[in-house]
This record gives sequence, structure tokens and C-alpha cells, in this order.
Amino acid sequence: MDSLKRSRRKQAVRHRVPHHTHWDIKTEVDAIRFLDAMLMQNFIRLDRRIGGRHVFRDFSRTRRLCNIALLVVLSIASLTASVPQKAPSRFHPQEATIDDIQQAIRTGQLTPAGLVELYLKRIKAYNGTCVNEPMGILEQITTIPRARQINALSTLNLRPSVRKQWGFDERKARSMTDTVDATPNMPDALEVAAAQDRQLKQTGRLVGPLHGVVMAIKDQYDTFDMRTTSGADAQYANDRPPDDATFVKRLREAGAIILAKANLAEYAVDGARSSFGGTFCNPYDTEREPGMSSAGSAASVAANLVTCAIGEETVVSIRWPAAVNSLVGLAPTQELVSRDGMMGAGLNMRTGPICRTVKDAAKVLDVIAGYDPKDEMTALSVGRTPAQPYASFAATQRLNNVRIGVIREYMDKKLFSKADEESIDLIERAINELRKLGATIVDPGPNGALFQSCITRYAPELLNAAFTRQYRDLFPVDASGQPISDHIAALLEMRSDPARAPKNLSLRNLPAAGVQGEGKYMINRYLRERGDVNIKNNADLITKAKFYNDPNFPDRKQARENADRATVLDTSARIQTRVALQTMLLQCMREQRLDALVAPMSTVPPRRLTAPREPTINGRSPIGWSFLGQQGFPAITVPAGFTSEVWDRVPDGNAGTRLVGPIQARLPVGVDFIARPFDEPMLFRVASAYEAATRHRTPPPDFGPVPGEP
Repeated sequence: MDSLKRSRRKQAVRHRVPHHTHWDIKTEVDAIRFLDAMLMQNFIRLDRRIGGRHVFRDFSRTRRLCNIALLVVLSIASLTASVPQKAPSRFHPQEATIDDIQQAIRTGQLTPAGLVELYLKRIKAYNGTCVNEPMGILEQITTIPRARQINALSTLNLRPSVRKQWGFDERKARSMTDTVDATPNMPDALEVAAAQDRQLKQTGRLVGPLHGVVMAIKDQYDTFDMRTTSGADAQYANDRPPDDATFVKRLREAGAIILAKANLAEYAVDGARSSFGGTFCNPYDTEREPGMSSAGSAASVAANLVTCAIGEETVVSIRWPAAVNSLVGLAPTQELVSRDGMMGAGLNMRTGPICRTVKDAAKVLDVIAGYDPKDEMTALSVGRTPAQPYASFAATQRLNNVRIGVIREYMDKKLFSKADEESIDLIERAINELRKLGATIVDPGPNGALFQSCITRYAPELLNAAFTRQYRDLFPVDASGQPISDHIAALLEMRSDPARAPKNLSLRNLPAAGVQGEGKYMINRYLRERGDVNIKNNADLITKAKFYNDPNFPDRKQARENADRATVLDTSARIQTRVALQTMLLQCMREQRLDALVAPMSTVPPRRLTAPREPTINGRSPIGWSFLGQQGFPAITVPAGFTSEVWDRVPDGNAGTRLVGPIQARLPVGVDFIARPFDEPMLFRVASAYEAATRHRTPPPDFGPVPGEP
């Protein structure tokens, strides 16, 4: 036993690794000697700790195996070192993707704090007022050609002292009611970024899948550290809500840095203007509107003021801003993302990402999607999300064996006007590009209708009472609203002989029922849960707020007054109609074995901010096609190119309007891909393949690098 102990002590001395020894490892032999020493030291410590007789006996065998493994690793490393390695390209904030940002962070080219500062420089350069306001922010405006400003972000997540150092005025403060803003547990964007820097240095790991990703949130959603008023200039006692919306909390936990609240059409309705934030503009032509209510989110991404943003869609408020800003916008299945923390959340409202690439949109959806006990509708998503991340579907190159139906109902030039024609041509080109990618295109041909036979067969029965109300000439009633003929018999006749259905029945004019009382109920519910002592209900939003006054934009005060008159909440018609239409459309897709659909997002370019809009005609609205999304079908918009000329509306002097043109204008156009509810993976497959093959996204030329930008 004494001889064994002496032998161990000799080996311990021979293999000891002094704490301050510097090992100059230049060869395989040096590396093996170092590994021997480290192994021996650890075996001696283990032997002392457990007093075992077999620990030391295993040293030689373990050493041989480790040395063999080390030689293999060193050989591979030597071979790798002999191959010239491509140096990482220099990071540029313009058009940077999430992968670009995180690669730059990993390689030491960039820190999250440095990225926030790069975006702040761009915000300082480009986020100013983009219209003339001769009588102030609330009065009538005039446009500015090539203003090189967009006013897309209304609030910045900066402490007061930092905001002043950057030269941003008080209107951009993250709270107007807490002017001191010194609460320690409410870090601003730069403080959050600095904390990420420290954690990465300490652990060597990113904090989450969105580490360093700088985002803007539509002001319709709660952020505990920034004011939330849905664009209103209302007298909240505390303009900050008590906590984050659920999806905002998820974004932060994943590492996203929330830098700003995006300007929006006040109360998320229509018009590129809010009473608090003012008018915002399209970066591709600052005299034109940037889309619907989420346009502040979209314009900020288009001009590279943030990496991605969050929008909300009730009609087309994610996809239309994405389309006219050359972006990717996803309006997901309504029940997939929580509405918690949304001001005025309704049955038809969807929360989704707006980014510059399909993959980035998928990465954001991976974080925000899923069940939330605070939103009962997300219970429908349980068991219906993919086993793999959404982003894993966003690297598709080919579309072999994918069947895509063309919604020709939205592309018939004979039904619309000159204003629609070039956009329709661009979608024709997109269809041909899908065909080249291997997709099987199911196309009824020019002037055809993809779903016509299916709709005439199923719509009368599934829609029943809503259908009979729409076609009173076929289903007459008396003065009291009672049928004067047998409506059931007429419906049965149409079921057995679809030729008896109305001749003008089409996808373009199927009914989409509204919800009585929803606006008042959902606003009042939100305000009650928020608990502000001054703004308690919709009536307070009318009497304790300032409103803009400009006939070129919707009257927001009048809209609040109209909502407040409601005394009944009735969602039954909306829910029944949606179930009926979804059932019918799913049947239409199944009959033709369709995996996805392709359609124009909108065929009318954005109007000038102070000009009349193109009128609705044959079911086509000037803001885009909304019907399928409103029935619960997820849709993604991807850049499809640019116009070369447009036709504009002007007053005709007789209380009407007329078209003028063509006018040279390079404006973005988007193509829509639509899938079954909860089939976002299919959307990402189709959209990513199309994006990779076409690369139509082009940043706005007037919003290039700022001085000192890498």
C-alpha cells in the first residue's frame, strides 16, 4: 500500500499543472502533454475524494482514448486551417436580417447597444414630420414632395436624459405623464441592449432567438414601459398600461429590444394619421399614403429604422402596408396569436409581423404564436401548430408537388379600372414565376373564376338567412320582414340545381357580417382592465381627448361617438357567417386539391394623401382584397415588383371624381399567398421559394445610409 501511494505522489508531481503556468501549445505533442497533465490532475483529485482503488487504474486507458480523439480533432483543424477562410463581411444596418445581426454579434462586429444606436441615427435622420402643418398637428395638412421624412415612429423607448442627448423632442418621450421616468425596473432600449452585451460576455450565449433584434410595436398594443393610447391624444392619468401584451412579453423574453411604438391610423381604423402622432408618409413617395392602420409599423421597417415591427389586421392593415412598402407582412390565423393587451380587440383582429424577409417573419411568429390563457380564442390553436419551428419552412427553394390556385376573381381587368391594370400584370408575372419553381398552377384562365361552381353549389344553403337577405328579389318579404314565399323551398331548388343561383353570385360579393356593439364593448373592456383613474370608458375617450380636424382623413371623434350609441352586443351573425364561409371555402380548396392560393394583395396603388380614393367597384376595394383573411385564412404578402406608372383620382368639379394619368411612379406591389387555417408552414414554403427566386424587395432610394453609418 505504501509503495502504491509513493507511486501516485510521483505521478502527481510529474503531471501537476501549476495555476500560473503558460502552456505554449504549438504541436500535437505539446497538446497531448497538456491533456495528459490535466487528466492526471483530475484523476488524482477524484481518487482522493472517493478513496477508490479502481480510479487510478483506469487512467492509462482513458489517456490513450483521449489522445487519439485529440489527434483526430487536431488533424481536422489543421486541414481546415489550410483552406483560405472567408472573412466576415462588414455589417450594414440597411436591409440587415435577424441572421445578419446575430452573426455580427457573435463575431464581435456589433453589439446590441451599437445596433440600437445605428437605428437611432437613422430615426434621427428620417423620422421627422413629412407634411406641412401650417396650423399645427391637428389641422389640415398639405403634402411635401420627396420629404425624406416619414414620421412612422411616435414614441421612443429612451430615458429622458438619453432622449435629450439624441436631440429627440418631448413628443417622442416614452411617457407624457411620468416626466421623471427613473423607475429602475423599467429599463430603456439602450439599457436592455447593454444588459444583453453583458450577458453574452458572461455566458457566451445569446439570450434567445431574437437576441439583438430591434423592433417597433403598433401603438394599439400594451407596452409597460411606453405610452399606449392607440394614437389618441387622450388625458390618461397614466399613459402607460400596467403590463405588456402577452406577445410583447414573449418578444422581450426571446431577446427582442423594443425601441419604439409605431404611429397608426387612430384607433386602428383608417387613414395615415393620428391625433397624437400626426400624419405619416410612404417612404417610396412621401406624398402618398403608406397603407392602412399598421402603416407606421411598415414604413419604419421599409426605411430601415428597425429590424421588424408588429402590426394588427382587421381588414388589410398588415398586408396592405407591407405591399405598398415592399415588405413581407403576415396576417396569421386569427386564433394563433394572443389578442391580450390589444386596445379594442375584436373577433376579426389578427396580430402579425412585418419584416423585410420571409424568414424573419417566420422567426418572429415562432416567438409570439401559441396558446395564451388570457385570450380564450387561442385555445383553438392547441394541437394545431407544427412540431418544427415556422422558420424551418422558410428556406424552400422548389415548389414541386405544391398545387396553387389562382384567384382570377380578383384579376379581371374588365371589372375594374385603368388604375388596376399594371398591378394585375405584375401578379400575372408572379404566377409564371411560381410555375417555374415547379408548382402546379390551377388556373381557370383570364376572366375565369376559381371557386365559382363551388360557391353556387354551397353558398345558398350554408349562408341561408344571410343569403336570403342579400337577394331579396328572389326571397321577398313583407313590410314587417316576414317571408311572402317559401324560402326553404327556394333554397332546396338552388341546392339541387345550382343554375338557379343568382347570376351575379361571386367570391367578390359574398356577405361578411359585422358585429353589433363590438367597438364599444371591446374598448370599454380594455379600459376597465387597464384601470386608469381618468380614462375609464369610451365616453371618456370622447370628452377627454383632442382630435385632428381635416376633411381629407376620417373623423375619429365621430367614430367614437357612433360606437358609444350601441347598447347591444351581438356577435352571432358574424360567427355564423364566418363558420359558413370557412366551411364553403375549405370545401372549394379540397375539391381542387389546392395547397395554397395566389392573388393580388391590392390592385390599386396608394393614393395621394389629400386626394380622393379610387371607388369600390365589383367588390374590389381601393385598399386591397380582405375577404379570405376575414374568414380566418392566414395570408402573407411578399414583394412582387414595382409599377412604372399609375392613375390617380382627382375631384371632377361636380361632387364626383375622375381618373387622371398615366403618371410615372415607381411604387411597390405585393402578391398574396393564402393557406388553410393554421397552415402557416405552407405559406412560408411558398413565400420563401418565391422570394428567393425573385428578390423584388428594394429599399426606398431616398432613405439611404446616413453620415457615419457603416
